[in-house]
Amino acid sequence: MKTLIVDDEPIARRVLREELELFPGIQVIGEAENGRDALKQIAKLKPDLVFLDLQMPVMGGFEVVRNLEGGSLPVIVIVTAFDQHAMQAFEAGAIDYLLKPVSHARLKKAVERAKKLKAKPVDVAENIAKIASASQHGPASRGRRIVGRTGSEYHLLDPNDVLAFQADGELVWIITAKHRFLAAQSLRAIETRLESSQFQRVHRNAMVNVNHVRKISPLTSRRWLLTLTNQQQLIVSKRQAHNIRTILQW
Repeated sequence: MKTLIVDDEPIARRVLREELELFPGIQVIGEAENGRDALKQIAKLKPDLVFLDLQMPVMGGFEVVRNLEGGSLPVIVIVTAFDQHAMQAFEAGAIDYLLKPVSHARLKKAVERAKKLKAKPVDVAENIAKIASASQHGPASRGRRIVGRTGSEYHLLDPNDVLAFQADGELVWIITAKHRFLAAQSLRAIETRLESSQFQRVHRNAMVNVNHVRKISPLTSRRWLLTLTNQQQLIVSKRQAHNIRTILQW
């Protein structure tokens, strides 16, 4: 696994590198001393695994996670000297967290878990989405990032950029202004995660972001046609017609 170490303390980076070099199958390909540098290194080197300190100048670890972009996302292992930050990260869905000073046994366990997770890219993306959401919004809004797939790459999408979700058989498409992504979950699961948000079910096969509805046209007394900001049109079914009032009042 290509590995990147992110920590503002040179001694901490050196100690972690020396420990990691003892593990077979781990190749340390770079280091970063702050979050901004970490994002550049991740984009350039495309590591499989990132050991990420939380407390850093310029940009902290949680901000790094919030700014990660698809498609090949690394496994994130949090490294911190602060228990409360470690617990926040772990509860948010981080694959693992290490408290400084890091023991060899705990590091070995983290590496083994990371290797197993790397084989499941959708789980990697979901974990990063949970960390990003929890660090920005708190526990009540966990899981608010949307994971979308194009080919073999997974992308973290801001719900505000999503115009609609549309089911096609067993597939669920995430529609943005310029792209379509395959969702990692069913439409029902997505609806549950986004409950009490700006998304409304308008059909058994569709859910829209009310902020991206630009026109509502009546077809019959109980059927409506929605036009989104990208000019895509969706029909509101009779069963979901009551949601039109919600959209109009948003």
